[in-house]
Amino acid sequence: MEKVDLDRYEITGRLGVGADYEVRAAVDRETGHQVAIKRPVPQAISRNQHEAIEARTEKVLQAYQDVGISTPLVSPILGYTERAVHDGFFGDELGKEYQVIVEERAKGIPLLGDMMSKFKGVPIGAGQNLFALFPLVRPACIPAHPVHNQLLDLEEAYLQSGYVILDLRPQNIFYQPGNGRMVMIDTGAVARLDDEAPRGRPPFDINDACLEILKFYTTPVAPPADPKGYRDPRGIRPIINIGQELDEMARDMTECPPPVVAAGTVVLDKIRGRSYASYGDFRTDLTAYLDRTAERNSALADAAEARQSWLDASRWLHEDYWRGFLFDPESEMAGYED
Repeated sequence: MEKVDLDRYEITGRLGVGADYEVRAAVDRETGHQVAIKRPVPQAISRNQHEAIEARTEKVLQAYQDVGISTPLVSPILGYTERAVHDGFFGDELGKEYQVIVEERAKGIPLLGDMMSKFKGVPIGAGQNLFALFPLVRPACIPAHPVHNQLLDLEEAYLQSGYVILDLRPQNIFYQPGNGRMVMIDTGAVARLDDEAPRGRPPFDINDACLEILKFYTTPVAPPADPKGYRDPRGIRPIINIGQELDEMARDMTECPPPVVAAGTVVLDKIRGRSYASYGDFRTDLTAYLDRTAERNSALADAAEARQSWLDASRWLHEDYWRGFLFDPESEMAGYED
């Protein structure tokens, strides 16, 4: 990771915009490699309200230097700029100084697509539903629960240096269906375990990450009977009240078979008591819950119909929107076809 000059990059398109950052696709003129150029959202810059984002960028760079550079589960940060006015590169007239990050383009698809694309009819929740919440079809070459286990591998790597990564929402995860590999593209919500506790709640610890994995990547709900059930994302609003989230999850489990309820309740109760002291313990309990849910799904009276709905929904990934990423649906999805 080094300081870079943006003149070596040529912008080729827009990848998306989130609450804090705008991301452009670009090509490195020197190497020909595809990269992602990330800066604070222009609206915040123009209003001179981007200092908090700049502070977040500094934390990301420090944590990446400490930990992220050693794991393939974080999108590699190739370089960063000095704080400067970058109007010429981006073709605007903001007139304010800010820092820019250059990352390697992530392979695969985001588990949650660009929210603005939903209004154009794109099934932006397909990735989250197909590969995390309802993985009814899985090639033999891919181990069970790939997203969950890699998220925990990532958290374990950061924990060794005293960090916990939060904001694990599916828009921050890129996934390759063909090999089951994931990468996180935004670690901006990284927190140190020795940081001061936010007002009105306990200090951040691994239980917060465990809750996010449970919220965004599991569900006790039965698989959709119709492909339309795979279109929209589920449960992606930020966590505001931990107790409320746990109560809602418990209510969702009430109509499930006893083995699912028992396994899920173990996880909910331990998070509620902030009892998890290691990701290994959570991994064991989470796997049991995911396995019981998968067994329930396989035993459903309409399991064959649900599987066909999954396959029908998976064909959406051949549409142009998903081809805009570093993703070839013909090769990536070949192992999922009947």
